[in-house]
Amino acid sequence: MGGYVSLVEPLVVLHTVSTSFFGMALTLVVYSRSLELCGGQSDAAQALSMRFFLFQGIVTTFCALLSIAPLTRLAERRGGRVRLLCPQLGSVLSMGFLLALLLLRLPLEVLYVGAALHGLSGGSPGFWSGVVALASLQSNRGRRTLKLNTVDFCAGAAGVVSGLLSGHVYSLGQSGVALVGTAMFLGTTSILYSTFLLSFPKHPPPSREDLLPLLHRQSTGVQSPRVAVALVMAALVLFDVGMSGAEDVLSLYVLKPPLSWDSVWAGYGSAATQAMYLSSFLGVLVLSPRLGDTTLILLGIVSNCTGMAIMAFATHSWVYFMARGIMMFACVPMPTLKAQLSKILDAQQYGSVFGWLQLALSVGNVVSTAIFTLIYPLTLPWHSGFCFLISSAISYCSIIPVLYLNCRSIRSPYVFISGDE
Repeated sequence: MGGYVSLVEPLVVLHTVSTSFFGMALTLVVYSRSLELCGGQSDAAQALSMRFFLFQGIVTTFCALLSIAPLTRLAERRGGRVRLLCPQLGSVLSMGFLLALLLLRLPLEVLYVGAALHGLSGGSPGFWSGVVALASLQSNRGRRTLKLNTVDFCAGAAGVVSGLLSGHVYSLGQSGVALVGTAMFLGTTSILYSTFLLSFPKHPPPSREDLLPLLHRQSTGVQSPRVAVALVMAALVLFDVGMSGAEDVLSLYVLKPPLSWDSVWAGYGSAATQAMYLSSFLGVLVLSPRLGDTTLILLGIVSNCTGMAIMAFATHSWVYFMARGIMMFACVPMPTLKAQLSKILDAQQYGSVFGWLQLALSVGNVVSTAIFTLIYPLTLPWHSGFCFLISSAISYCSIIPVLYLNCRSIRSPYVFISGDE
């Protein structure tokens, strides 16, 4: 089915707002139900909620692992649009389980069925691999870094808007029903956009700069740079594991002494976090014509890790916001590394490789959440910010494969990591 629009950004905005609304409703409903089960004891309810979300993440990730190969084969036969439609359908159906739980007072365990269904349809890894593949296909090598950073910026901006609105929508009518219903409406709208409006070229006409790596490999007899792909994926996973685990803990860290934030300050902190997408996008927009991709990636890693290390000693609110200011380029490495990965691959490999990448990131997220959830309580008696130092160290390790690949590209010109070609 042909499309009329080539912009993937509206789809990203619709899907992000939809899933953010659903995530807020899910968090509030699960915590409220946990409070009921624990007789109003807040600490026990938090522990029960964290256990639920950990198991839910494991179920979703395991089912996504089972679905990645069949979804890839289906996309090869039916076209790349399948990678966008299947995960969105699964997302809307999983929202229906939460709506049924609210209306029928079902037990929390029914949500595991929705999580499994979402995972079997491709889940978040399937959707975002489709988005990255489409954005890569619709941009040439010179503009790809900016394109993928634009997609990330749209997701971040949508997250800010949904965060500001979700609390108000949640309070309408029966608690959670209006928010879940709105999420399902937006999810359905994004499905219609993907089906009838969005164009998905199977074989886009390559530009001269897109053909250079392939022509060089053919002329020198060099095979597909699998080592380069593995190095980029390793850098992505290492950076994300350190970053995601610490951000999960940070949302709890600010609520206890010495910061002891209330809901207003927590909202300010959330806005500062989302603002990193804006500052990162502006950084790429201004610096990408002057700096190579490798320099941008290293700048982002240093920015994130330095700010997170300072966060370990945040005993006053101004230290927290100063650390967020230092992390202004923290969102640069992920989309820029994905852009580098697309420059190494042939266009036919985008869907499958990005699918496995997103799955690896999801597995890393689950592992990171489990590790930091275990470490954080153990460090509370002597230094509650110690886990942020661990996060910084893990994310700093992502510099190693980036630098190695850059040195390798100097020896083997067919691997373009500088972004200046």
